[in-house]
Formats: sequence, C-alpha cells, structure tokens
Amino acid sequence: MSLFDQIIDRRSSDSVKWAKYAGRDILPLWVADMDFAAPPPVLEALHRRLDHGVLGYPQPWPSLAESVVEHLAREYGWAIEADWIVWLPGLVTGLNVACRAVEGGVFTATPVYPPFLSAPRFSGRELITAHLSQAAGGAWQWDLEAVAAALKPDTGLFLLCHPHNPVGRRWREDELLAVADLCERNDLVVCSDEIHCGLLLDRDQRHRPFASLSPEMARRTITLMAPSKTFNIPGLGCAFAVIGDPGLRCRFRAAMDGIVPHVNVLGLHACEAAFRHGGPWHAELLDYLAANRDRVEATVARLPGLAMAHVEATYLAWIDAQGLGLPDPAGHFESHGLGLSGGTDFGPGKDFSGWVRLNFGCPRATLDAALARLETACTKG
Repeated sequence: MSLFDQIIDRRSSDSVKWAKYAGRDILPLWVADMDFAAPPPVLEALHRRLDHGVLGYPQPWPSLAESVVEHLAREYGWAIEADWIVWLPGLVTGLNVACRAVEGGVFTATPVYPPFLSAPRFSGRELITAHLSQAAGGAWQWDLEAVAAALKPDTGLFLLCHPHNPVGRRWREDELLAVADLCERNDLVVCSDEIHCGLLLDRDQRHRPFASLSPEMARRTITLMAPSKTFNIPGLGCAFAVIGDPGLRCRFRAAMDGIVPHVNVLGLHACEAAFRHGGPWHAELLDYLAANRDRVEATVARLPGLAMAHVEATYLAWIDAQGLGLPDPAGHFESHGLGLSGGTDFGPGKDFSGWVRLNFGCPRATLDAALARLETACTKG
C-alpha cells in the first residue's frame, strides 16, 4: 500500500477545497491542492522550527538560497546565482507584481490559470489574449500566428504558463524557442509561471526553464517558482522569482514596495527541507500521479460526450464536455456529487464554458469514487 493511498479526512478542517461543499455529498476535485500529507522531511523541519518557540519576522538565510540554487541545477540543469532570487509570499503575488513592473499591455494564451486573466486588470494593464489550438489528435499547441496578430504595439509583457495549467502540456524546447523568437522580435518581457515544473508525469521528459534557453531570454525573463504544488504545501505561502537581469530585478522589487509582505517563516523552512530532502517522496508521488492520470484518461476515453488530451504535467485534467450538449457541465457534474472547476474561469467570456478541470491529486479510492460519479453523470443524466 502506497503512503499516498492514505485517506486524510479534510472535511471538518480549514480546507478551502473541502469546505466549499460542506454538508453535501460532493467530492471536491477542483482547486489545485492535493489530498496528500506533506513529505515527512518537511513536517520534521516544521516541528523543529516550532520547537524554537519564537515566530518573528524571518530573513532568508544563505543555506536556503543555496538549496534553491542546487535544486535548479540538479533537476533542470539551470545555473543561477543566489542574488537572482526574490522571495515572495505566493506565486500569484509574483504574477501581479510582474504586471506592475512592466509597462504596457499584457498578453497570455487561453485557456489558462485564472490569475493570469485577473492580474493585468488589478494592475491597470490591458489584457490581450489568443487561444491555444488543438492538433488533429487533440494535443494542445501554440498558434503563434494568432499570438502575433493579437499583440499590440504597446504590449510589454508575455505571461507564459510552463508547464501549462489547465491543458497539462510540458512545452518542448522547439516550442519554447518559437515563443522566445516571437518575444524577442516584439521586445516583450516574459513572466514564466513554472510552479508545476516538478510535476512532469512522463519520466522521459525534463522541464526546461524558459530563461535557460539563451542569454537573451535570461535577460528578459521573470521566472516564478515555488515548492507548493510539487510538495503539497500551498498553505505555507512561500514562492520565489528568479530574475537574472539586475535592471529587471530592480523594477520587480520596486513594484513590491509597500504591498508585498514578508514570506511565512514556516514556508521558508519547508522550502529548504523539500528541496534538500524531498526527493524520494517526490519520486513516489510522480509514479502515483501518473497512474491516477492513466485512470482518468482511460475513463474519459470510454465515456460518451467527453474527450481530453494526454496530460504530460500537473495533476489536472482539462476535459472537453461539449459533447454532452449541456449549458453548464460543471453544474451538471456537481448535481451528481462531483465538484470540478468550470471552464469559464479559464478564458474570457464563454469561450470554454463546455470544459471542466478535474484534479486527480488524491488517493486512489477517492479518485475511483469520483470517476464512478463522472460515469453516472455522463450515462444516466
């Protein structure tokens, strides 16, 4: 029995994920929050820090920065300097700071993680979008002609989701180079959200940080990362930006002034413990998630009215439910005891109203129960 098979009752806890349906028989597979306990080395580090007794304002320490530098070199072959790191209380904070730090309109490709759509608005920037496209086999890909056509003369920032949430793509190097060429030709700063970079489910793949493509891309890229998704510690509020260019880093820090608080002291300790000692837990997690992914894909493939592309990364399945002919698929599934994210959150207007996102980062028993409800909703109305 895998340690990830353990069912931890979160229904009466402080979980946003489970509280949404309190008192109702609905399995929540919506927000990107796994139902697994954090890695033992992380929990041990938190206990040690709590035993100290004083929880004052933290200051990042040298070995913490070293753990990030070593982790990025070991996992992705990316060499960075410690002073390129800017600590943040969350990755969404970084998206909003980037929008404030770079002048002009903000481009992103949809469907996409909802804060990509709200951060420009909160920052008083114009949001510019173009759709990703699907190949004949259903795989998601870039439509760079549509992207180029959508860009405006004053567009300054390209928000990149890499790996992509919700479509589950790990962008290949040739795809990234094509995006890089477009950004260089249009003089765009790139803010690359790489929070899911540790969740590549096919073992023959490796994440390539966008900023590592070339010295030119390193100069124009803000990379956002965090241990939160990979090690399931989002509630600890710890993320970081990696910004190699001193001028861009200065602009980013200036945009933080007065609005971005200190990072959670426990989050910082958890980050170091995860990067230094979380490897064995992480390897087992990837195997478990890949098996869950395969279960979801097999179920969707045989259900009428549903389709999905292969999930290369993340623990999120982006499901096309347009074949059911329903005005609100998410509401329909909810009425059958399954809480999914509605597609309208991932793009402007009703462009993705026929889609839903399913989180398979949960024990297999929970997932099997959820897939049974999915089947009932599709076959028995």
